[in-house]
Amino acid sequence: MMKVTVNDIARVAKVSQSTVSRVLNNYPQVKQETRKKVLEAIEELKFSPDFVARSMVTNKTNTLGLIVGDISNPFFAESAKIMISRAQEMGYDVIISNTNHIDSNMDHAVQTLLSKRVDGIIISSASRGSNKVKELHDAGFAVILHNSSVEDASSNYVVLDNKKGAIMAMDHLVHLGHEKIAFISGPSKYLNVYQRYAGYQEALEKHGLPFRKTFVYEGEFSYDAVYWFVQRMLEEKERPTAIFATSDQMALAVMDAAAGKGLKIPEDLSVVGFDDMTISSNHYIGLTTISQHKEKMALLALEHLISMVEKKGESADSIHMTLEPELMIRKTTGPPKKIT
Repeated sequence: MMKVTVNDIARVAKVSQSTVSRVLNNYPQVKQETRKKVLEAIEELKFSPDFVARSMVTNKTNTLGLIVGDISNPFFAESAKIMISRAQEMGYDVIISNTNHIDSNMDHAVQTLLSKRVDGIIISSASRGSNKVKELHDAGFAVILHNSSVEDASSNYVVLDNKKGAIMAMDHLVHLGHEKIAFISGPSKYLNVYQRYAGYQEALEKHGLPFRKTFVYEGEFSYDAVYWFVQRMLEEKERPTAIFATSDQMALAVMDAAAGKGLKIPEDLSVVGFDDMTISSNHYIGLTTISQHKEKMALLALEHLISMVEKKGESADSIHMTLEPELMIRKTTGPPKKIT
């Protein structure tokens, strides 16, 4: 089957090739009747525009890349949905790449997206020492970090005040009367995790509470690994009365492990998460957590990236945005039960 061309559409619609081109590029100065004839000819001939050829002329593909650490984590999935919906409204498509929190996968994802000629990239999970982000930024490529930041001060980012959020969570538990508070962390190579851990430690010191290394999980973001760590910790005589998790997903693993030990929440164990994913507010879960204002954060990152893409070549200040956390008190926290 021969490829349909603009000439074929012009012939069937009985208009000039330039008119067909104006309709394809959505120019407003085309009569409605003429536009209708061209669109009917496109439909009849089953024409598909050569976007690659067009992008070579405009130097734009109207495509963005989004790199996430774990698409099965509801925080990333929900944020991606928000970004994709808004991008489509603004005339852009989004290609998602999942790294499984592996640095080499992140580097590969960047190369793959560049090979697909995306106009810009949002990175939602990057190690704080990542050189790839700096390389892209220094090359003048449109890139912004979302829910993540790196040690390079010039990189663009939209993040939460993670340390402040962690202190808020800890203050809430201490004010309820908890003194034995465990922390489910994650790899400290991620700056947001590192900052939440720092907030946990600072809060302990502020309230005159001892730091117990056995109360801290620092492994990978693994539901199963957290589950078994918590189960073992709850078997100890000196077990915590509350657990603060660095993400809502890990908080659910904590609740699962507690249930496996026959403990009731919050009567026997208080739990606080971090993210405020949609399911956390479900009546049957009611997870007390720190809200990252995920919709606001996602939209800010997406809209700033598109602004960078559309103003390419113009000098602009770096984007450094830090959002304020919010404590969402629900039903997984309460006063500690005396452990005998």
